[in-house]
Amino acid sequence: MERVSSLNDEKSIDVKEKSKSYCVNEDIETSTGEDTDEITVLQNERDIATHVISVDDDPSLNPWTFRAFFIGLGLSGFGGSLAQIYYFKPQTVSVSLMFLGIISYVIGLVMETFIPRHGLLRYLNPGPFNKKENAFIIIMASAAANSALATEVLAVQRLYYNITPNAISSIFLLFSSQLLGYGIGGLMRGILLYPSKMLYPGVLPLLSMLDAFYYDGIAARRKLKVFYFVFTAIFIWELFPEWISPLLTGVSIFCLAAPNNAAVSRVFGGSNGNEGLGLLSLCFDWQYISGGSNPMTIPLKAQFSSFIGYILCTVVFVAVFYNNIWESRNLPFLAQLLFYENGTVYDQTLIMNSNYEVDPTLVAEQGLPFYAGTWIVNLLSTNLALAATFTHLLLWNKDDLSAAWTWINMDTLRSWRANFDWKFWKHSGEREVPANTEDLDPHYREMLKYPDAPNSWYFLTFVLSFIVGLVVIYETNSTLPWWGFVIAVFLGAVCILFCGALGAITGIETLVQMIAGYLHNGRPMANMFFVLYSFNTMAQAMLLLRDLKIAQYAKLPPRAAFTAQVIGTLLGAVLNYMLMNSIIDSQREILLSVDGTNIWSGQQPQSYNSQAIAWGGLAHELFSYGQRYQWVPLSYLIGLVAPLPFWIIHRYWPRLRMDYYYTPIICAYIGWLCVGINSSILSYFTVAFLSQWWLRTRYPRWFTKYNYLVGAALDGGTQVMVFFLSFAVQGAAGKAHLFPAWWGANQGGNYDRCSSLN
Repeated sequence: MERVSSLNDEKSIDVKEKSKSYCVNEDIETSTGEDTDEITVLQNERDIATHVISVDDDPSLNPWTFRAFFIGLGLSGFGGSLAQIYYFKPQTVSVSLMFLGIISYVIGLVMETFIPRHGLLRYLNPGPFNKKENAFIIIMASAAANSALATEVLAVQRLYYNITPNAISSIFLLFSSQLLGYGIGGLMRGILLYPSKMLYPGVLPLLSMLDAFYYDGIAARRKLKVFYFVFTAIFIWELFPEWISPLLTGVSIFCLAAPNNAAVSRVFGGSNGNEGLGLLSLCFDWQYISGGSNPMTIPLKAQFSSFIGYILCTVVFVAVFYNNIWESRNLPFLAQLLFYENGTVYDQTLIMNSNYEVDPTLVAEQGLPFYAGTWIVNLLSTNLALAATFTHLLLWNKDDLSAAWTWINMDTLRSWRANFDWKFWKHSGEREVPANTEDLDPHYREMLKYPDAPNSWYFLTFVLSFIVGLVVIYETNSTLPWWGFVIAVFLGAVCILFCGALGAITGIETLVQMIAGYLHNGRPMANMFFVLYSFNTMAQAMLLLRDLKIAQYAKLPPRAAFTAQVIGTLLGAVLNYMLMNSIIDSQREILLSVDGTNIWSGQQPQSYNSQAIAWGGLAHELFSYGQRYQWVPLSYLIGLVAPLPFWIIHRYWPRLRMDYYYTPIICAYIGWLCVGINSSILSYFTVAFLSQWWLRTRYPRWFTKYNYLVGAALDGGTQVMVFFLSFAVQGAAGKAHLFPAWWGANQGGNYDRCSSLN
């Protein structure tokens, strides 16, 4: 029997299996790797970090090998290219961190096994592939495997403003915006990285897997056989839904039965971008099943809340549309663009002057634009979720909340100032080991033997990025004044402190867009750049801190981690830029269309642009009190009180288990289906249930050994095939070569045979 209590609620975990002990913390459930009949009681984050993953370190392991750079650069190129390809897909998909960890291990193992260790080849095989090389590669590839937000700005300029900044300005825009957050985040390492309370639970499965690979030799190779099998099987299978038979993206009995019914298409269709809600459709394409997050990794409690949000989303979307709220019946059911009241796409160039500023006289002539009603619900739910997060944490996790901010004291600030040395070229990196190390995080204590990447390195990164950014905003027609840039960076730094301590970023981008809209009213372009240098600064800082936590847990020397991150970020940015231009050149018309296809979609630049126009150009006219979309900002007030009923009911009637509901997740998922391919939802929750309940409770040993491994293999095989198909047949670098039309490939309409509406 297994008994699990929430760490956030009771700060302890009792787990007992026949021969395994387990630990659970929010989004993590993994084995401690020990065979024991004893009950393991983990009292706090420090216990979790020392029991789930190994604290041991071998200083003799060398990450500075040619092999590590060779594999790291190769995977960085792959990850950076794939991330940009996914940016123009109808569903937001990220490159899996677990996949990068496993594929780098496999490549390293192949090189170790088959490359001779003599002559020049010895540089490719200096000896056994070690854990620190693997961590170095993961961090470099992870830094590259993100679509830089600056490419979104550049894509919008090309698609909607007919502006093409020169290549040098564009590259430096990417460099400055990507590294600015790294500089600020690096300066906050003592606050947001080193303490045990900064657990970063999302990386624990990765580190647990690396421990298994390098400490359980025979068992690790047995696991790899499973990985190879699943990787190969899904790699071959993805050829069918991605190219040969796209019908497998979404099989809907309702669409096949009523192919010309508009209501059926809106509710049950979902195989193509912005088609419908995909209710009860079956998806056999892992790319979309695992698009936003792998269903095999999210615990059942969080899945339950997201499922409630999904049901509410379906009901609310249908109610808003068919009750014609915000003139929804005149507009497409799902869309991210701005429209005239009659449903035609709003021509934003007709309301802007030569300086790319909104002209009130021209707005009066054209009329105010409209959003699709479902997109407004998405904005409302995002704001609800952000506000509900504050109240939820205060009510349910006030002890954790106060603990996350215990660093705010004069001693911490004095220590930070004392350790700062602006003469970065002279800094040896040596650190004093305190006489009493018992209070130090055990992983951090092991890291003290290595030369540090000093604060001056990160400060220099910040200063250079700040100066370059200040120049670039004037070279790229941003319309953002210097003082707006300074406020954006300051706001980003404040958000890093808050979000880094709480580990939550949901809804921050919309909040920043709103602030920018009121600061720079009438300047949509300025709004985009403001968001770039505030929200993206925060997001990049959190990625840096997450990867530095991987380095701390893996005992990768700080200077190796710094080098890997900077190289990966710069290489990824260049590849992002090249792929963005190539895809826009070859798929421009599809990217500008409302629906797109099930291969390419402009939904992300469309939403970014429409948000910039609405918030940056027309915030007062659309969102102020008394205006059409006044409830979008007012939803913050509703979100603040949303968790209260659940908390009150649980306090007086605890047996109803209201603590099982995560209000912020429920709120966020009310707008979940506003974009993209939605035929995967039923398959997503089915896989989640099978993994997180059936396998976890019925076959706990198998779950512990293989669940995350199989999930990573499914992600990896899918992403490699998608990468190949994108260039070979889907037109990432030229003309697309669709599979000849047949019953399973309806190239003239929606693949699930539902009616095409837009």
